[in-house]
Amino acid sequence: MEILKCEGVRKIYGGGGNQTAALNGIDLSVSKGEFVAIVGASGSGKSTLLHILGSVDKPTEGKVMIDGTDLSNLNQTQAAIFRRRKVGLVYQFYNLIPTLTVEKNILMPLALDRKKPNQEYFEKIVGSLGIADKLGALPSQLSGGQQQRAAIARALIYRPALLLADEPTGNLDQKNSKEIMDMLKLSNRNLEQTILLITHDEKAALEADRMITIEDGRIVGDERRR
Repeated sequence: MEILKCEGVRKIYGGGGNQTAALNGIDLSVSKGEFVAIVGASGSGKSTLLHILGSVDKPTEGKVMIDGTDLSNLNQTQAAIFRRRKVGLVYQFYNLIPTLTVEKNILMPLALDRKKPNQEYFEKIVGSLGIADKLGALPSQLSGGQQQRAAIARALIYRPALLLADEPTGNLDQKNSKEIMDMLKLSNRNLEQTILLITHDEKAALEADRMITIEDGRIVGDERRR
């Protein structure tokens, strides 16, 4: 089942003679349950693609479909709701709310929609990520690796169609980086979560089942590793 499809996606910044193509004809298909890494140097277009897939930005040309929804048809409010419900986002900096407990941070996407969590699924997530004993703590009382685990749990709580991880190990040491990659792989396999990892770290990318390379806004490599 196809979860993500990009067709001829271009993103142009500037106007007149000062135009810059951040993305220049991206065609991409990702199936449910895949763990895909997108790699490329700084300025290659990775972050622009992530913002478009996360419905934070819109392409200048082309089409993006996620779980059957055409993102170009969404207004700003619809895009925010779609992002919360269908796209889990994990960033390099954890973006946890410092005054809320870990549990409340994780449940925030559901709270915004006034929905109650599936307790069994919630316990499965926090148990798998190893933070079941940290639910009453504030983010400042956690290590960097534990905060990132909480951020991953928050991204997973709505059972999103797609989890976008933007340099999730970029702010961590080697030990915690490996643990976070292990957590992502566990989420992919145990929760059947489709994951798109954006990274410049080839070692992290090698943990994925498929590695896509972007240069100058174009896909120049697509290697299935497993």
